Formats: sequence, C-alpha cells, structure tokens
Amino acid sequence: MEMNGVRRLDNGQVSANSRKTDAAAQGACQPAFGDLLQDHAREGLNFSKHAAKRMNERDIAVDTQLMSDLEHAVEEARKKGARDVAVIGAQGVFIVNVPNNTVVTTMSQSDMKERVFTNIDSAVLM
Repeated sequence: MEMNGVRRLDNGQVSANSRKTDAAAQGACQPAFGDLLQDHAREGLNFSKHAAKRMNERDIAVDTQLMSDLEHAVEEARKKGARDVAVIGAQGVFIVNVPNNTVVTTMSQSDMKERVFTNIDSAVLM
C-alpha cells in the first residue's frame, strides 16, 4: 500500500525507496553544505558592535591592506582548525571568531602591555 509516496510494507514498516529518486533530484539542485560554508568564509570579515566601538575609541584605522592581511590570517587559522584567534600585527590585536568570520574585539599596541588574552585557541602574527 502506498500513501503520499511512501510504500508501507506488510509488517508495518515504512519504506522510503520510492522517495529516494525525488530526494536525489532535489539534492542535485541545492548547493552542498560545504560549498555554502566556503562561500560564507569568502565573504570577508565582519566587525561586531563591540569591536567597532573599540576601534573608534583606540583610533585603529582599517584600510584595504589591513583588511586583506586580517582575512588572510583568519583563513590560515581556519585551515589549522582554529575557532577563536588573536591576530597580532603592528596596528594591534584583533580577536576573531573564525567560524563566524567576526572580529569580536580589538586592542591597540599601547593597550597590549601586560595584557592577558583568554578564550582563544590560536594566535597568528601578521
């Protein structure tokens, strides 16, 4: 007996064999999760409200070169499996949540003296 495209077996079990071709056809039209993740990773970094506020307070200017360097550093950290990384450069430190491509806070060079970084699993030097 078939109901809504699902064939019921005599012993009460349900077989979805008749739906496999439909699911395969639908899956062919949808991008794979890995492809979506890679596309998201290529979109570039976002800055949280907190990070934007800290950059403004600490006079940290982000030009296209710095943005490119940050994106490259985050991509290298991603390849190594990092989740929360401190990207350290001449302009300061940028704490980045790698899976979300989000800079969560920043710190200028002058603010870095005698500072402790917590809740990071990696560091990248620029």
